[in-house]
Amino acid sequence: MTETKTHKGKKVTILGYPLSIFFIVVNEFCERFSYYGMRAVLVLYFKYFLQWDEDFATTIYHTFVALCYLTPILGAIIADSWLGKFKTIIYLSIIYTAGQAILAVSAILDITDTDGDGTPNNISVHVALSMVGLILIALGTGGIKPCVAAFGGDQFEDHQEKQRSTFFSIFYLSINAGSLLSTVITPILKAQDCGIRSKQQCYPLAFGVPAALMFVALVVFIVGSRMYTKVPPQGNILVKVCQCIGFAVMNRFRHRSSQYPKRDHWMDWAEEKYDKLLIEQVKMVVKVLFLYIPLPMFWALFDQQGSRWTLQATTMNGDIGFLIIMPEQMQTVNPILILVLVPIVDSLIYPLIKKCKLNFTPLKKMTVGMLLAALAFVAAALVQIQIDKTLPVFPSSTEGQAKFINMVDRTLTVTAGNNTFTLEPYTANVDYLTFDEPFALNLGSNFSHAISLPDGNRTSLVIIQDRPPEPRPLDFLDIGSKPEQGANAIRFFNGYNSVLNISWGDEGFGLIVHNNMSKYVNVRQGNASFRIVGTGGQQCDYYQKLGFGSAFTLIIPPTFTFGNCAQSIRPVMDISSNSMSMAWQIPQYFLITAGEVVFSVTGLEFSYSQAPTNMKSVLQAGWLLTVAVGNIIVLIVAEAATLQDQWAEYVLFASLLVLVCIIFAFMGYFYTYIDPTEIEAKFAEESEEKERKKSLEMSKKDSVEYHHDSKRSSNASSDGEETKQTRI
Repeated sequence: MTETKTHKGKKVTILGYPLSIFFIVVNEFCERFSYYGMRAVLVLYFKYFLQWDEDFATTIYHTFVALCYLTPILGAIIADSWLGKFKTIIYLSIIYTAGQAILAVSAILDITDTDGDGTPNNISVHVALSMVGLILIALGTGGIKPCVAAFGGDQFEDHQEKQRSTFFSIFYLSINAGSLLSTVITPILKAQDCGIRSKQQCYPLAFGVPAALMFVALVVFIVGSRMYTKVPPQGNILVKVCQCIGFAVMNRFRHRSSQYPKRDHWMDWAEEKYDKLLIEQVKMVVKVLFLYIPLPMFWALFDQQGSRWTLQATTMNGDIGFLIIMPEQMQTVNPILILVLVPIVDSLIYPLIKKCKLNFTPLKKMTVGMLLAALAFVAAALVQIQIDKTLPVFPSSTEGQAKFINMVDRTLTVTAGNNTFTLEPYTANVDYLTFDEPFALNLGSNFSHAISLPDGNRTSLVIIQDRPPEPRPLDFLDIGSKPEQGANAIRFFNGYNSVLNISWGDEGFGLIVHNNMSKYVNVRQGNASFRIVGTGGQQCDYYQKLGFGSAFTLIIPPTFTFGNCAQSIRPVMDISSNSMSMAWQIPQYFLITAGEVVFSVTGLEFSYSQAPTNMKSVLQAGWLLTVAVGNIIVLIVAEAATLQDQWAEYVLFASLLVLVCIIFAFMGYFYTYIDPTEIEAKFAEESEEKERKKSLEMSKKDSVEYHHDSKRSSNASSDGEETKQTRI
């Protein structure tokens, strides 16, 4: 079938470029904004909204990413064999937009939160909607991935090579711009408070804006419809390659008996059905695909930036001095560093290596990229070890922990089991004390209180004196884990002799009666303002500077006065704030990005140079398949590994990649670089020679046949004359 291009209307150009490509670039920017914006907060949505544990959230996240890199093969087959690129992009974009919309709806808490307590009453509804949305998104984004760039290339004529090259550069820039902006903006949208019955982080907005951008992408693409050059489907080469390989394998299996002579290559068993040029091209493809086998391990590490590394950032301090960043915004470091490192590596590093006369082949570059990724995970492990040192040690299932708060207006000498210490009025001991059995609490007199702490919990024992002569303890359960998402857990103890109503913005702590403790309320980082209102209408504002991930009990003593909030209230730290700065993640991001630049860019270049002219898309599909398999490796390790410490898992991944890197270097050492154009040219010459010989043979045969025909005609005339004479 000959290739024909069709387009409706007059083709409009601007500065030598088809106007249609501007619609394609805008479409790609919006689509990438939609995808990366949604993906930036996805693992946090799993953990904090759907309440999945970190391992399961990581598993589902990487399952989704793997699916996004498996569906491009399906999209390419549909576009090349059935619908064509234009219709494939339209139909799958509609599915994509629907998936984004369903995911945004799944994050609306008020759908099932009928009692307004801030938690879903039917979590299965949210999970089901989320999974449907993500499956549609994976089908859409993966399906259009191989089509959009190729469709953009179709808009140029054969003489516009320079413009086509510039288009692909702008196209790549639009991808990075969409990714960078969405990774910055979407976390800000998520941090907003929204909801009807209760205020929560606004995941519907964080998913809704990407859904709107995907709708915009679809509309923009449709608007340019009449300007596009549309190439009809020509048949998918990937299908033909698979059929050729399948026939060779089956034919070899049918002729596995020793009576059949061996052939030089197992693909030669396809000669009975396919021409030699196609078989030789498939051999080149298979040779490169064999080198792809170790590559998924690199992607297994690389794609954990959006899962494990983001979760690691939630336990760190986002205040880096001149800027406050959220955990999911750390992912922006990758696209920023790509824009910086690509020109440096291409213009400085590689020329210096070449000047040193080192044979830095593409496969060697990829090996270095894998080692850099392994080093990135070693750096992540070192950071995790330091984070673990700052985390609170909570009691085991057979222990209890206690903190003592003195609400008596005199100094107390406290003896708790074997521990003796002094408490000033309206203060608390600094650290929790751990007890594995009941203990006697003596408050400076001969009278003791028998205390039995609940196992596996922290307890605050507030010492009050509401009736003479002896003080007595009141017990209140404390927060049992580090506050999530970098929030701060705040509560109040009311030692004032009146009921108090305390609030933070729209969030209320409720009415707190005398000698009672409020609930914990999660408060964002910054200078928090708390409004305290008395029964007589008196009020005051108390300010508390908060970091990330801390917990405080704010003591309102009996001496509290509304005119002097700041001096009256005493903060008691239950859990210290995150002290490890997120800036410590920059080295691991630098190493993984440097590895990506050396590995990914070189890998695509190597694949392109080693692929036959008409099979570059096959190797592109194989490359995307390595990304999918890499994400499958992560979910297998996340579910199968029984490592208790996160740093140990990082070391495990780094070790596996080093092992795979050694295998890849060994495979690369024996790889022989080829020039596919030379091989194809050789076959073309042989084909032309055969055609020439065939043409000569046909001419010779025609000449001989003509001579014979003439001779037969002459003989026939002679016979006719003889017959005529005989008759006469």
